[in-house]
Amino acid sequence: MESAIDKHLKCPRSLSRRVPDDYQPPFPMWVARAGEHMQQVVMAYLGVQYQGQHHQPAALQAMGQIVASFSLADGPLNHDLTHHTDNSGYDNLMVVGYWKDPAAYGRWLNSPEVAQWWAAEARLQDGLGYFREIIAPRAEQFETLYAFQDRLPGVGAVMDSTSGEIEEHGYWGSMRDRFPVSQTDWMLPDGELRIVSGDPAKGGRVVVRGHDNIALIRSGQDWVETEAEERSLYLDEILPTLQAGMDFLRDQGAPLGCYSNRFVRNIDLQGNLLDSSYNIGHWRSVEKLERWAESHPTHLRIFVTFFRVASGLEKLRLYHEVSVSDGRQQLFEYINCHPNTGMMRDALPAATGCPHQAHAS
Repeated sequence: MESAIDKHLKCPRSLSRRVPDDYQPPFPMWVARAGEHMQQVVMAYLGVQYQGQHHQPAALQAMGQIVASFSLADGPLNHDLTHHTDNSGYDNLMVVGYWKDPAAYGRWLNSPEVAQWWAAEARLQDGLGYFREIIAPRAEQFETLYAFQDRLPGVGAVMDSTSGEIEEHGYWGSMRDRFPVSQTDWMLPDGELRIVSGDPAKGGRVVVRGHDNIALIRSGQDWVETEAEERSLYLDEILPTLQAGMDFLRDQGAPLGCYSNRFVRNIDLQGNLLDSSYNIGHWRSVEKLERWAESHPTHLRIFVTFFRVASGLEKLRLYHEVSVSDGRQQLFEYINCHPNTGMMRDALPAATGCPHQAHAS
């Protein structure tokens, strides 16, 4: 058994793990590995938003345009496509791309084809909304966890290999313990979300500035290879509880520190649903995410349901990845999206004079 933290990212701990050194996890899990050459990754969530089925063909075409841009030089090494309907009744298509070279991502983003398309006046006039939410965590700022060892999704697809069985899982606090940075850093948030240009209420182009140590969780489920009994176990037992918990965070997560929560279904380029899904949650901090996971009834029901049926799961593929990032390595931009989209909902106005905000953390 090995540590989730790779050897080259180990350092003397000033903050202790949540379990003793002789802890034995209850079942096997694995993490993604990358060599020392990988210093940082880029995770880009590129969205197209629309309302009404008559806008769907144009939205799918716009999604296709984004995917086509991935074929340019320096495009991402892996991507996937999703759909979800948000609680304002808008449909959202997302293209999610992963790079393990921030310089390549920068060249792609600034290439004429990509930059001019995003900046074009047509983006304001075609009846669709667009957003891009991009973070670039360093190697020590993210962790992964997989119940399988091959064909890793998400950030795992751009890593080099899979670990052996790891120690840090199966207990509250194991997510934090898998972060290399957690050896010496509490990953505390610094600052607030703030509108830096535009006005969400008026539409148009809006930019939100993030803050240090926003936590992003992607938690996935893949039932493509399941057979009838296991598929029923997932769809009838696990999914309803999971859906209820994710809807709660979407609708009522703000007081808990959840900025945005989207439970998305994977699709193909034509918009057809695939047998896989994942949740995307932006949180104020790892600590806020942990507090919900460890104590809130909506997550405890998910946890209890999973452990009740876990012994019957053979081909269901479950995974997650969690990251934090520096504020300067984040980009949150919206074009003609409704004001509750993504980070806009909780962002403070550009010129707020509230004295208590100055020292909030």
